[in-house]
Amino acid sequence: MILSDTDIKKAVKTGEIVLKPFEEKRLQPASYDILLGNLFLVNDSHSSTYIDPVKKVFPKTREVKLTDKEVFVLHPGVSILGYSRDFFGSDHYLIEVNGKSSLARIGLLVHNSAALINPGHFLNVALELCNLNNVPIVLHPGMPIAQLTFARLSSEPRQNYRVTGRYSTDNLKGYVPAK
Repeated sequence: MILSDTDIKKAVKTGEIVLKPFEEKRLQPASYDILLGNLFLVNDSHSSTYIDPVKKVFPKTREVKLTDKEVFVLHPGVSILGYSRDFFGSDHYLIEVNGKSSLARIGLLVHNSAALINPGHFLNVALELCNLNNVPIVLHPGMPIAQLTFARLSSEPRQNYRVTGRYSTDNLKGYVPAK
């Protein structure tokens, strides 16, 4: 079952969902809008000849950090990683990252395949940004970039990313999970 805006707000208040910062104006009827952050990871195409995931050959990358007043121009056919400004996660819900229809209509893809955030994973999500249009798209840090939906699990999972140590939880200092 997907949570409604009422249930998302309630789960944030009880601590079952972490959304930092939480702004009620970003609640949609059954989702929450997240904002684009200031950090981008870009392939250095001039120094990479190919990618071979089986042999673990990946392109060299570089970080691009922008101020809130700067923009990132995403050219046609280019794929980069951009990170959300919002930090979020939950021990109790499966979270799905979806694109916004207004951005999809201009050819901006916000995720290619990694849309699910499993219970226990708390993060500023990496968005797989790709320009499918034939003209550049200007990305502004702080712009609404995607939306989150929250699905109630049918039972408590046996595994939890935070409990299994699969991902770092350094950014959760002081966080006490809701029971």
